[in-house]
Amino acid sequence: MNDQSAGKPRGGVLTWALWGAAAIGVAGVVYIIGQSATKPADQGAATVVSKGPAGSSQAVPTAAPTHDVSKKFEHPADGAPAPTYAFVDAAGKKVTAASFKGKVVVLNVWATWCGPCTTEMPTLAKLAAAYAGKPVAVVAVSIDKPAELEKAKAFLAKQAPLAFYNDPEAKLPWELKPPAGGMPTTLILDKNGLERGRISGEADWAGPGARAVIDKVLAN
Repeated sequence: MNDQSAGKPRGGVLTWALWGAAAIGVAGVVYIIGQSATKPADQGAATVVSKGPAGSSQAVPTAAPTHDVSKKFEHPADGAPAPTYAFVDAAGKKVTAASFKGKVVVLNVWATWCGPCTTEMPTLAKLAAAYAGKPVAVVAVSIDKPAELEKAKAFLAKQAPLAFYNDPEAKLPWELKPPAGGMPTTLILDKNGLERGRISGEADWAGPGARAVIDKVLAN
């Protein structure tokens, strides 16, 4: 067997390995979107799909979510440092979780294509309003792509007093340890930037359960 024929199998293996790596990356994106689309809806928080401009589908929340934050609160990374990954504010300035050190941070990862995300967002706005003037920051980070940026900004502009943040590369869900299993995912960080729990899926952030969780972290 000559050198040329001996080299062919190795080239084939390399080609298949590269295609496999690409498939894994695509599968990760599909997984996050699939989890968001198939996650059971809260009772009393149905989301319907209507046709938007040019026939595009858009989620229209029909009621506020009813899941109690205190009952959904999980601790897969209690005491772990917040991700150092940078996202951007409305002006394009880089921001990290550490930018809010000294405050209890409610770090929410969402997108306009995620029905449960848009359903719970008004309750996050109410949470932010309830803690105005206190060391609490509700940080909602959109992972909408640049093509959907104006749509995301317009949606959040109706959710005062929330400020707009964006992760245009949509990497933040994977920077969480463990990674987010679906959308939305919300982390609670203490004043030192350490994770004290998280919520997977939508929840009622305007209810007493949410305030009980936040007050407990504030007191420690």
